[in-house]
Amino acid sequence: MRYLINVLGSIGLIAVFMGPVFGQSIPVKEFIVEGEYDDVRFDLEDAIVSQGLKIDNISNVSSMLQRTADVVPGSKQIYTTGQQFQFCSAVLSRATMAADPANIAYCPYMIYVYQRVDEPGKVHIGYRKIDEVGSEASIKALKAVNKLLTDIITEASGN
Repeated sequence: MRYLINVLGSIGLIAVFMGPVFGQSIPVKEFIVEGEYDDVRFDLEDAIVSQGLKIDNISNVSSMLQRTADVVPGSKQIYTTGQQFQFCSAVLSRATMAADPANIAYCPYMIYVYQRVDEPGKVHIGYRKIDEVGSEASIKALKAVNKLLTDIITEASGN
């Protein structure tokens, strides 16, 4: 039985990582803002905090890619800068997890902001949409999370 669970888990992981290879894209909500990265980043941080949320972690993805460029084959600079902001809402997280304890997988929430090397003056801001699945209560709670994330990037981008 344990072997079967491991095999099925491996197949699931392969499906997750190979989805983009087979033409399936990761569903994201994203805006592109004309402006300076630091200004958009500040607006994002402000939009998160103005919702009464505490940023738990800021992941400097572009810095990690730059640090590892010498040891990763085929590495080219992708971003001038790029970060992920991670945070949770106690109210929304409690509602999602009360509806389905497995919804713990969606916390913390994450919004990204980046500027591409080949697009100076354009800043991308967005998030990966959360699947609204499960019971009626779970779907309702997860919709509320997606709405919060949309509201934050809308405020931060000025859209």
